[in-house]
Amino acid sequence: MENNDPRIYVQVLFHVRGLVFDETISPGKPIPTIESLCCKFACTRQTVSKALRLLENDGTLHRYPGLGYYVVES
Repeated sequence: MENNDPRIYVQVLFHVRGLVFDETISPGKPIPTIESLCCKFACTRQTVSKALRLLENDGTLHRYPGLGYYVVES
């Protein structure tokens, strides 16, 4: 999956989606923390949260308050 979009939240979205779809992160497992994604993309929590909310809305991730985001099991 190639992404040439300059918006950082889109880059985060494609990165996490890539980890899920190439099975680097298995269903039921947590994705990297918001803090680690902020460091990787040199962006704010709001930017990462926007990308993760989009992935949650499309059914790729599920958020467990206090625990983080996990890959949805099919």
